[in-house]
Amino acid sequence: MESVKTYIKESYNELVNKVTWPTWGELQNTTIVVLIGTLIITAIIYLMDNVASIILKNIIYNT
Repeated sequence: MESVKTYIKESYNELVNKVTWPTWGELQNTTIVVLIGTLIITAIIYLMDNVASIILKNIIYNT
């Protein structure tokens, strides 16, 4: 049980004194980059899905 208390104390100390937290502006910028990246990847997958669907429909219905 003592090791659990030590772990919690050391974890708290590390979070408070050693971790560098981003500023509000950095957090906003990073969030925007992630959202834009997600939208781009979503659009690429959507286009790939539609192209594959069109190709497969043409193969299935034109044979």
